[in-house]
Amino acid sequence: MANTLTVGQQAPDFSLQDADGRTYSKEGLAGQRFILYFYPKAATPGCTTEACDFRDNLASLTAGGFAVLGVSPDSPEELQSFAADESLTFPLLSDPDSAVAKAYGSFGEKTIGDRTVEGTLRSTFVVDESGTLQLAEYNVSPDGHVRRLRETLDV
Repeated sequence: MANTLTVGQQAPDFSLQDADGRTYSKEGLAGQRFILYFYPKAATPGCTTEACDFRDNLASLTAGGFAVLGVSPDSPEELQSFAADESLTFPLLSDPDSAVAKAYGSFGEKTIGDRTVEGTLRSTFVVDESGTLQLAEYNVSPDGHVRRLRETLDV
């Protein structure tokens, strides 16, 4: 994993489309706090667990002043299907060339079974109103992650 980010740094700029073709960017989110989480592949067991956990805790995160955005290399069509199948009501952003994942240090080698592959790494970032990283977590486990995040954010 190259160029990992740390708390206090400015979050890298991004501009990505969601499943419905709407564009989300760091600039467009200026003045609000948001959680940007990266996941490897829609509709896989770990990614579904994590996405549904964000869905089930979205009201408390939103009430605490945080928008939630998921990012993966999946196509908009795959994201649309995933969102519909799991009743996900927060934006899922398509990063097909993994450029944003790379900018956030969320791309690299990982082991799947007995194979080593390169791809998006599960990680989560909390960005404050000024675009500064309030939290940067790498190698996140999907189980219990949102509960721990809510405790950290006190929401």
